[in-house]
Amino acid sequence: MSNPYLPKWEYIPDGEPRVFGNRVYVYGSHDKAGSDKFCDYVLKCWSAPLDNLNDWTCHGDIFHTRIDRDHPSDTDWTADNNELYAPDVVEKDGKYYLYAYIINAKGCVAVSERPEGPFRLLSKYQYTIPDSVCCNGWFIDPGVFVDDDGRTYIYCGFERSFMAEINSENMYEVLDGTCIEHIIPCEATEAGGFTEKESLFFEACSVRKVGSTYYMIYSPKVGSRLAYATSDKPTGPFTYRGYIIDNGVDYPGGNNHGSIACINGQWYIFYHRMTNRTIMSRRECVERIEILPDGTIPTVEMTSLGFETSLSPYRITEAEIACVLKGGAFITEKNVFDRVITNITEGCVIGYKYFDFGEDFSSKTMEFSASINGCGCDSHLHILLDSEDGEEIGVCDIGRDSGVVTQVVKNVTGRHAVYLKVTTDYSGWTGEPFKNRCLFELKSFVFMK
Repeated sequence: MSNPYLPKWEYIPDGEPRVFGNRVYVYGSHDKAGSDKFCDYVLKCWSAPLDNLNDWTCHGDIFHTRIDRDHPSDTDWTADNNELYAPDVVEKDGKYYLYAYIINAKGCVAVSERPEGPFRLLSKYQYTIPDSVCCNGWFIDPGVFVDDDGRTYIYCGFERSFMAEINSENMYEVLDGTCIEHIIPCEATEAGGFTEKESLFFEACSVRKVGSTYYMIYSPKVGSRLAYATSDKPTGPFTYRGYIIDNGVDYPGGNNHGSIACINGQWYIFYHRMTNRTIMSRRECVERIEILPDGTIPTVEMTSLGFETSLSPYRITEAEIACVLKGGAFITEKNVFDRVITNITEGCVIGYKYFDFGEDFSSKTMEFSASINGCGCDSHLHILLDSEDGEEIGVCDIGRDSGVVTQVVKNVTGRHAVYLKVTTDYSGWTGEPFKNRCLFELKSFVFMK
C-alpha cells in the first residue's frame, strides 16, 4: 500500500502506532477533506495484521465529544467547540487506555477490553499540578508510556513541554510531586545544551523505549519536522539528537505528528501530510527508518512507498501519491472517488519515489499514458528520472481537453524516482494570461511495454 497507506479517502492525522498482539494499530484524530479546521469530534482506529501491512481494517469512531448519527457523546462536559486532537493508547494489565486531548475542555481517559475499542469513559484527569502547566487540564498531545516496571508516564505540551507520573492503579490520576517541566527546552539555553533553534519544543510528544534508551519523538519549532531526543531514564533529561523526517521538503508542508514503531523487525516513522493547499486535511504516511548502534536515527526522505519497497510503474499510479509537489500544485478531493493534482502551472514539478522498472534490456521504448482533466491550455509534461534535472526519457504533449494522453518514451531498467516537469510555449505579452493559470489536472498515469 503506497503513501498515504490508508484508503485515500481517509484523513487521519496525528497517528500513534502501537503493536498489540499480532496487529499494528494506528490511533488518530480525524480531519475532513476541504475543511478549514483541524480535526472533528471523533477519534478513529485502523489496524492491520503484522504479516500483511496492506490489509487495513477500520474500527470506526472509537470516542466522541459530540452526538452524531450513530453515537451519543462519550463526554457530558463538551460542546460544539470541543474537537478531539492527537490521542494515544497504551496497554496495562490486559486493558487498553485511551488518552484524549479535547480542545478547550478538560482531557480524559477511556478504557476498553480490546485495543480497537470501543472505549468507555473512565475519568477526567485528576491532578493537583497548576492549570497553567497543563493548559487548564487539556493535557495537549498526550504521549503515554508504560515502562517495564509497570510505572506509567504522560508527556504533554504546546510550546512548552511537561511530564508526570500517572497512578498505574487507576491510569488517570497524576501523582503529586512528579511533574517535570521543560523536558524539551522551548528556548535556547547554553546550560541546557540546546543551542540550535531546531531542537526547541513545539508540540506532539510521543515516547518509545528501544533497548535501554528512551526516545522522545516530537514536533520542534523549526518547520514541519519530527525530531527526537533521548534519555537513559523516562523522566529525562532528554538530549536532542536530530530530526527524522520533514513533511515540507519539496512539498506543501505543515505541522507534523507521529511516532516510531518496530514491525517484523523493521522500524518505521509514522507521520502525516497535507492536502488541499492547507495545513489541514491531513493523511497518514509511513517511511522505513534505521536506528543505528549509537542510537541515532538518520533523517529519511518522504516517498510514495508506504510499506512497499518499490512501486510498479506498470500498474496505474494515482496522481495523489506524489511525494514531491513544487511550484504551487496541490492535491485536492472533489468527491470520495476523485482526487487530483490541481493548480498545475508552468514550472510545476511532481515527483514519485520509487518505481522498479525491472531488467528488460530487450526493449528500446515503452509508452507513458496519463489521465488528465484539461483546462483549456496547451502544455508539455517532461518525464525525468531520479530528479527534476535528471535524464529526460520523453515529453508528453497535453492539450486543452480532458482525456488520456500517450507518448512513446525511452525504456527504463532498475529502480528510479519519476519526476514530471511542466512547461508551455506561451511567452511574451500574449503569454501573460497563462503564466499563473492551471494548465491541467493530473488524475493518474501508467507505463506500458
